[in-house]
Amino acid sequence: MSVPLPSNRPAVDAPPIALDAMGGDHAPEEIVSGALLAVREHGLRPVLVGRRPEITTLLTEQGGAGEVPVVHAEETLAMHEGALASWRRPRSSVAVACKLIRRGDASALVSAGSTGGVVATSTVRLRTQAGVMRPALAVTLPTQPRPTVLVDAGANADVKPEMLVQFAHMGAAYAHVAHGVAEPRVGMLTIGSEPGKGNKLTRKATELIAGTPAGPPKLDFQGNIEGHDLLTGAVDVVVTDGFTGNVALKTVEGTARFVFDAVRDSLTSSTLAKAGAVLQRKPLRELRSRFDSESYGGGVLLGLNGGVVTAHGSTHAAGIARACALAHELAGGRITEHIRRRINASNRAPGWRPRRSHQEEQRSAPVGEE
Repeated sequence: MSVPLPSNRPAVDAPPIALDAMGGDHAPEEIVSGALLAVREHGLRPVLVGRRPEITTLLTEQGGAGEVPVVHAEETLAMHEGALASWRRPRSSVAVACKLIRRGDASALVSAGSTGGVVATSTVRLRTQAGVMRPALAVTLPTQPRPTVLVDAGANADVKPEMLVQFAHMGAAYAHVAHGVAEPRVGMLTIGSEPGKGNKLTRKATELIAGTPAGPPKLDFQGNIEGHDLLTGAVDVVVTDGFTGNVALKTVEGTARFVFDAVRDSLTSSTLAKAGAVLQRKPLRELRSRFDSESYGGGVLLGLNGGVVTAHGSTHAAGIARACALAHELAGGRITEHIRRRINASNRAPGWRPRRSHQEEQRSAPVGEE
């Protein structure tokens, strides 16, 4: 199941999407191709951010001269660079794209570059929303009958219970805007489904979530879920810390690759098996597409003053176009406003202990501390 794309009707009233042309394993060629695909087939308005001469040449070669605006950026974040790149590359394509968002010249950022670099740079440049302690990375899991949102998928390895509560609200806002779930069901990922299972972090977070106001907006908390529930559709939003979430996500991705490779080997093991595979070609393609990360547009960094979509580093043109479509849908659905309302409601919960945001902690920390 893929994220629905806009129709071919041009989205003339929508602010442009700032597309990092220099990020990704196949940049800038596939990024430029994806931008043209987003314009021609989906009516979107991307702005390519990167080295202008190189991008302009590629647009001309692909017959798209003048179709996509280009904003020059001198530097780029290498795929191996992590969080410190936000300070080392102040004129990177990601930093310039964030500047466009802050000025109101773009509604969201799409990048297939280093996730660590994109998360760090966008957090520094866009800042967290008022009341949000940490941004969280949300990804879509291919469950039926509708996708499941996993949050956090890697932005925060070490968290506090109050942050997990906010992740639950941000994930619920994402499920509502991106997947049309009116009242998302939320579950806490831990080692047992029974109440009281888990470590101190998850137990305290569960206690805080249970004490949140009934609404509006409502948080339909279903309690604990286990790892084997990730792909069952038991809940609409799975909440966890970034360390656990990233391990869970990579495990699911690796398992899916292993299964598809095993099925392929089985279907090509004999002449009879190959004949049967021909008859099952369409269902197998649909199943592979369902588990293809490019079908979902990428992860979404929630909680910032602007939308940020991180596509997989190996994404090709079609995946880039879909990531732009996802950014467009979230901006049109006013995802930041939904998150703001939910965070304000959770901060008024009984027993809630307000904590400072990431930027406030950094500003008050002694020199040399993060």
